[in-house]
Amino acid sequence: MDSYVDATVLYNLGQVGELGLLEAFDGDLVVPSAVADEITVEPAATNLDRFLDEKPVETDPDTDEFVEQAEQLLGESGTSDSSLVAGLLAARDREKQVAFVSDDRRLRAVADGLGATVTGTFGVVVRASMEDKYFPTTQAKRVIRRTDHHGLQMTGRLRERAVGEVDG
Repeated sequence: MDSYVDATVLYNLGQVGELGLLEAFDGDLVVPSAVADEITVEPAATNLDRFLDEKPVETDPDTDEFVEQAEQLLGESGTSDSSLVAGLLAARDREKQVAFVSDDRRLRAVADGLGATVTGTFGVVVRASMEDKYFPTTQAKRVIRRTDHHGLQMTGRLRERAVGEVDG
């Protein structure tokens, strides 16, 4: 299963130096170059560049034939969002299961409507905690708190829910 990753998650995990947690997903990671280009704030930009250089991440998926349809669906053109949705449309056309990793509500709703499995930053942390015996829940809780501190604004209730799921 390919996992398409949006800029919101790349920024959140990149700010705290935890992009490696994305490796908890099975299958190929896909970060279209238009999405990667959005990450310009440090240290997320440097951490993303390093991650893309060191890990097997697809940055140029074969989705050109679906871009126009994605732009029509989103009602916008020339954005990184359309490259992500084009990937989801291509997967659906090829009857391939795909995951979509984003904290953007609108994109999550579109991805869900296209049949993708949807998760966000906290889902990545929870999955890594469950899949990697070297990433204990105490460390996962620290990552959740650090991402919150670096700008991923959460209510206290949401933060406790995320921490609770790590314990889960």
